[in-house]
Amino acid sequence: MSEWRWRAFKIVQSLVERLPRTWAYALAVMAARVAWWFSPLARPRLEYNLKVACPELTTSGLKELSRLNFRNHAKAYADLMMLPSMKVEAMRPLLHLEAKDLEYLEQARAVGKGVMVVSCHMGSYEVVSAIWSATLAPVSLFAEELEPRALFEWYRDTRARLGISVLPLHLGGLRKVTQALHDQEMVVTAIDRDITGTGQMMPFFGRPAPIPLGPAAIAVRLGTPLLPVCVFRLADDTYSAEAAAPVIAQSTGDARVDEVRVTQQLLRHIEGFIRRHPDQWHVPHRMWEGSP
Repeated sequence: MSEWRWRAFKIVQSLVERLPRTWAYALAVMAARVAWWFSPLARPRLEYNLKVACPELTTSGLKELSRLNFRNHAKAYADLMMLPSMKVEAMRPLLHLEAKDLEYLEQARAVGKGVMVVSCHMGSYEVVSAIWSATLAPVSLFAEELEPRALFEWYRDTRARLGISVLPLHLGGLRKVTQALHDQEMVVTAIDRDITGTGQMMPFFGRPAPIPLGPAAIAVRLGTPLLPVCVFRLADDTYSAEAAAPVIAQSTGDARVDEVRVTQQLLRHIEGFIRRHPDQWHVPHRMWEGSP
């Protein structure tokens, strides 16, 4: 993102955070319509990925799904833009959790080695992370370092105001992840996209894709439980966080084999999340061979 785009982002963000939530969403939906029509690569790549995840989709069904996907992603982006003026107390009523999901979270925390929350690119994680940080334990997001630097600093500072730390995807960030887990914190990351280019090729929806092994490697080394979670938007624009049973990495002495095995377990849960909520899984990037 060039300097002028960063300035444009700040202008739009400053406007959105001052709007009522319904108006901010209306603006986001309008932007999503424009983006859906005029996306030379994002839309074709997203539709290709959705077709791999949901091969039963018809052409018209895929078109409608990608339109709804753009809409949901735009609303999540509006959530992010509204964060500087949001308070955790106002966010809490927006999050719905089932008893079993809370039970899985407590099972993971009871191990006493922190929790690595493993997810995919879906939903408004800042909202849920802010609520968790205020009510359960400190939360860190292990994510890519954005460009330009001013944008990354805005993300970092905005999240920090809500009690969320941002740990960049590099060696220094990895050391901070280890420390956060030692301190019984929750670290959130995603494994459905290989951002660093170091992923292991393995089946994802039945086709080979590069998948990061980092979360599994940390779990094997530290004994930290891995908690598969997805966050998705409900029809009334509130949120739900769905969890699966914690994955405990058992070491066999062969770290690489263990990392691959554990990651494959996590992927099965991630695939289930995406199949249940394909309208919210926004990955307009090249993931598989043959993609535009």
